[in-house]
Amino acid sequence: MTTTASPKHNQAADSSNEPLIISRADESPKRLRERFQEWGYLYFQQYVPAEKCNALMQSFADVLEPHLSLDKNAGHPVLNGDPFFETDTIWDAVYPKMQSLESFQRFFHDKPITDLMEAVTGTDVFIYPMKMARISTPKKIGYETPPHQDAHSHHAPPTMAGIWVPLHDVDAQMGRLKLLPQSHKRGVRPVHEAAGVGGVQCEIYEDETTWHVSDVKQGDVIIFHSACIHKAEPNTANKAARFSVDTRFCDYGAPVFVTNLDPHHGWRIDDLSWESIYEDWQNDDLKYYWQDYPNFFDQFGQGGF
Repeated sequence: MTTTASPKHNQAADSSNEPLIISRADESPKRLRERFQEWGYLYFQQYVPAEKCNALMQSFADVLEPHLSLDKNAGHPVLNGDPFFETDTIWDAVYPKMQSLESFQRFFHDKPITDLMEAVTGTDVFIYPMKMARISTPKKIGYETPPHQDAHSHHAPPTMAGIWVPLHDVDAQMGRLKLLPQSHKRGVRPVHEAAGVGGVQCEIYEDETTWHVSDVKQGDVIIFHSACIHKAEPNTANKAARFSVDTRFCDYGAPVFVTNLDPHHGWRIDDLSWESIYEDWQNDDLKYYWQDYPNFFDQFGQGGF
């Protein structure tokens, strides 16, 4: 699709919101792939079992004490001390502990989740080594993730997709994930500096005024195209924090940029490496599982691990 509409270089208030389009895992893979190509995303309700989400949420809360704790009555984490955001001092101190959790690194490798990925791609998939744990605390308005495309941030081809799972129910106050439907059809866009996680925002055209967003339940799954623009709402709650996890995947054999082999933020946190992450694991089967992948490339367009 081509367009002559002019871009708007800001995070102005969205003109309107519509609810996420619901998909079902028991639909035919062909129908799911058609919907994915039409809208740029798929949304599955309560696909990941609650016990799996609760276990990981508790593990996160354990390593985040005393900054956050789990309010079991409310079913979500709460902020105890000072608010923080991705890349600040508190976050850098706790994030290696979260990354080192074997249950977190294995989360997206369970067969029900890979089955869902394969239904979307129509073939075997490669799950990126880089796994992301997200913490959104209240009282940090303006530090949320701005509108962006993973095709830019991950140097990703069109076969890559993101997969995002909330570990508890998330309402508008906590800051939801918002998607710009059909934005993937207009290609990868230029970016400019912006406040918030990632530090860049992509162009949004004047006629793109309707976003898709819904309150989500624990274990819901959102899969989005590498060029589908998405962003986070601010957390405006009083104490409630938000936990979610995400990663990227692609058709097996598709090109993968080498920076995606690093732990998330391993390039800037000194004590965050695969060696430190794997140190206390009980199982070896997923350690360095990507080393034999056949199609890595670097900034010079060269392949190989």
